[in-house]
Amino acid sequence: MNLKTQALTALAGLALLPACGGPGIASVFQSSNPSDLSGIHKIQHVVVIMQENRSFDNYFGTYPGAEGIPMQNGVPTVCVPDPQTNTCVLPFHDSGDKDQDAPHFATDAAADVDGGKMDGFIRQEIAALQTSCQGSSDPNCTNLGPQPNLMGYHDAREISNYWTYSQEFVLQDHMFESTTSWSQISHLFMVSAWSASCTNPYDPMSCTSDLSDPDHFISNKNLDGPIPGYAWTDLTYLMFKAHVSWAYYVDGGYQPDCDDTATPINCAPVPQNAGVPEIWNPLPDFMDVHQDGQLGNIQDLKFFYTAVKEGKLPNVVWIVPNGQDSEHAPNLISDGQAYVTGIINALMQSPEWNSTAIFLAWDDWGGLYDNVVPPAVDQNGYGIRVPALVISPYAKKGLIDPQVLSFDAYLKFIEDDFLGGQRIDPKTDGRPDSRPDVRENATVLGNLISDFDFNQAPRPPLLLPPRPQPGPASVG
Repeated sequence: MNLKTQALTALAGLALLPACGGPGIASVFQSSNPSDLSGIHKIQHVVVIMQENRSFDNYFGTYPGAEGIPMQNGVPTVCVPDPQTNTCVLPFHDSGDKDQDAPHFATDAAADVDGGKMDGFIRQEIAALQTSCQGSSDPNCTNLGPQPNLMGYHDAREISNYWTYSQEFVLQDHMFESTTSWSQISHLFMVSAWSASCTNPYDPMSCTSDLSDPDHFISNKNLDGPIPGYAWTDLTYLMFKAHVSWAYYVDGGYQPDCDDTATPINCAPVPQNAGVPEIWNPLPDFMDVHQDGQLGNIQDLKFFYTAVKEGKLPNVVWIVPNGQDSEHAPNLISDGQAYVTGIINALMQSPEWNSTAIFLAWDDWGGLYDNVVPPAVDQNGYGIRVPALVISPYAKKGLIDPQVLSFDAYLKFIEDDFLGGQRIDPKTDGRPDSRPDVRENATVLGNLISDFDFNQAPRPPLLLPPRPQPGPASVG
């Protein structure tokens, strides 16, 4: 029996698993001491809301007190060269609700950072337009103009709710994408702290780091292939062993991101749903999820609202948008903010609000300008800075957290809360793979517990209108 036949035979038994998208995940709270509900263990539900393609400066570059765009007398002191006009373009307030997409693959991240100069953003956009937009009417392919959209920043006039959450809860101004690449890679790091290509779907040691386009065994890079392509270990394996409940909720519709480097900002929309692996829905392509019989934990977003209403929210939840709700250019910012506000309002009105921590972030910088040089952690990261907030009844009010963070901090918090500090570590997790390091243990990585005050009384909900009125202009 050859390897392909062996794999297909082994997977045949998985056909009887519950269909993806069904309800019925029980909430099972686990920690190093299940009866301990003090400190971090007051959080029985961690909800990671991952939006799309925004840099920190794009959303919070002028937020008071944050390390944003350097200013003097209200004028930015940083700029990015435009080789077409031989000018250096300053960041500017962008009042628009729709932005132009910019390239954001691994090569673009390296070029944008440019050895720490942070000056490659416009050059990469010009190159992308020349590569994939000849004769196209795609809204992402509009002319750059004298103020390239990627240099714009928004404030409370456009994203009033996000600024209100920052004022009332915690804003993190040094959250970096876990890796130097695009959405698919970022979502892999979000659930597994790694992205790799594997030569054998049953051998986690056959995987090597890949930040561009992870191969999929036998399926020829087609995520819909018959055999799961990700052989390495993700966090759900540890949670399965510890009886910690989880769900990955997918907002059905279309993904706007391009997964082809040949057309970095101009591609046809691709459908996404809970039952099909895609770049924002990676868990169905992990072998361990199949082997653990947990494909049914990957569900349509409508089941999140059911679980919240019934008080049956799993311990760990990831929520990913569709294109319209994602804030990924050229989709409307206001649509994404309304979608996120609806999710947060539902959590705040649920019986589980007093035991919930919401981690809201954007998966990568989307090619948009940011002025802070990412720290070098290992061969895979960190990437360019992104917006991130902590919203919880135990979150400190109005804190700007200056710690160096990445999405690895979410994994670390979950592991400390529910797994007794167990890491996705080949030496100790019972499922060795060939990852180069244990990302949660990076010495530079901060600890999210600093954003909480578990001695305070739980704070009441803060319900906001999904379509708020514009807030005031930022100063500076």
